[in-house]
Amino acid sequence: MTTKETLSIHQPEDILGYIPHLLGYWPEDSLVAITMQGRLLGAALRVDLPARASGPALADFAEHVRHYLAADTLADGVVLALYTDDGWDDGMVVTRTLPLLAELQETLDHADLPVRDAWLVGPEYWRGAFCADQECCPVPGLPIERIRNSRLSAEMVYRGSTIGASPRSKELPPVPGRPGALDPAVAEAESDFAKRMRTSWRSGRCFDGVLEVWRQVLDDARIRPGSETVDLLTPRVAGFLRSTLGVPGWRDAVMIMAAAGTGSAKAGAAAFGLRSGDDDSEPLPFDAGELALPPADTDKGVGKAFEANGMLSIFAYADVLLGVEPAIPDWGQLDALQRVLSYLCVQGEVGEVAAAALTLQGWIAWCKGSGSSAHACLMRAKAASPGYRLAELLDEILGQGSICAWASRPESAWGTYKGSLL
Repeated sequence: MTTKETLSIHQPEDILGYIPHLLGYWPEDSLVAITMQGRLLGAALRVDLPARASGPALADFAEHVRHYLAADTLADGVVLALYTDDGWDDGMVVTRTLPLLAELQETLDHADLPVRDAWLVGPEYWRGAFCADQECCPVPGLPIERIRNSRLSAEMVYRGSTIGASPRSKELPPVPGRPGALDPAVAEAESDFAKRMRTSWRSGRCFDGVLEVWRQVLDDARIRPGSETVDLLTPRVAGFLRSTLGVPGWRDAVMIMAAAGTGSAKAGAAAFGLRSGDDDSEPLPFDAGELALPPADTDKGVGKAFEANGMLSIFAYADVLLGVEPAIPDWGQLDALQRVLSYLCVQGEVGEVAAAALTLQGWIAWCKGSGSSAHACLMRAKAASPGYRLAELLDEILGQGSICAWASRPESAWGTYKGSLL
């Protein structure tokens, strides 16, 4: 998906109404900073408000914000939204937030990122942080419904955007998926393949064989959109794929392969010692022929997007995980992976396989800039398998307000909504 859409922002309520859709949830005790590129909105950052109000603590906080926003080299300004519950009842919200805003202004000014405007947002009211006009910003403030019902917020809802529960919420949001029970034939195939491959998780030949099956499935899903993908996932194929998701090294390699190509997946696995040498006489624990997959389309294979001058670009796992590299991911392959994963598990399923599928779907949603969908998937993943490490790591990143690097750049984002001040 490469279509870019522009959202016109006419008033502060539009920016404040856009932020929850950008993050996927309504911020709490947070600072949201958005860079400006002329009259366009740029990169966004959400961080928890500092726990201490001392001078050194505020200075460190402001420097952290500056360091993140400076990554947007095209930015020439910034707007701030400070979300707090304190000070609205007694009318002291401006006084209490002034030291923090003053420190931010000074630090960002020195970085040539002047604060163009700032707003304070509470549970019932909001107001301009620097406004002293009682007609414009009466005490305690303007009703929060003006943000929730803003023109831009309504337009985002019309376009299909939703606002989910805060990452601090214990509520389990709904996750789209197939209803019903897992097909017994799929469960049987999964058990069969898991038993046969459980001792081969460090085998280089088995690793390559697993990626080859996933590559064929994703290539076919990519050129067979919609319901045809279900037809491809026979019980044997679905069971095989589910069994591989139970191995963290294979799970991670599939994620990296979809975004950045087979070369990066294999190189990263070798760096982590997940692809040991093999005795060529040792047979593979599975036969790809028994899966009866259709021939792969070699012109649309995984990794083709990263071949240049006969060489395959290799990217580090961590850079791919955070959306730093490649400059533009293979969105077609990531979308295919997200669709295939949604078919592998059923609603309410528990266990590590379900947690893996939900976690990868959550990561792809975060890469696409959909914080609400990402949070919903990660919450469900942790419920399916409490303590699931990758889900906890990604949810921590999401909870810090980090925006995927791909989603923050117009040239690499999945269907970016670009805000423009008019």
